[in-house]
Amino acid sequence: MAKGGFPGMGMGGMNMNHLMKQAQRMQQKVVQAQEELAEKTLEMTSGGGAVKVVISGKKEIKELKINPDVVDPDDVEMLEDLILSAVNEAIRQADEMYNAQMSKITGGMGGMF
Repeated sequence: MAKGGFPGMGMGGMNMNHLMKQAQRMQQKVVQAQEELAEKTLEMTSGGGAVKVVISGKKEIKELKINPDVVDPDDVEMLEDLILSAVNEAIRQADEMYNAQMSKITGGMGGMF
């Protein structure tokens, strides 16, 4: 092992210090991106617009709208399915938005942060 450092690191801590600074900058960018994503909203619909869900980047449902025409007391199950479909799609889209943003920052190393 090279004196005062890691194998292949040359002058010891210099490369490690640089690496730590890069990691800190990346972490700051991740935190900033998370804050920006939390402010964004996504709108999903199902049943041709019969059910609309608005979800935040933090996966909080902000709005749920149901077209009164699809409310059938004899077929509550269909309405439940439409709601589940819209909510699940909204969550999937929020995950995709988050993963795409983190991938831009971390270059695919998102699991580290």
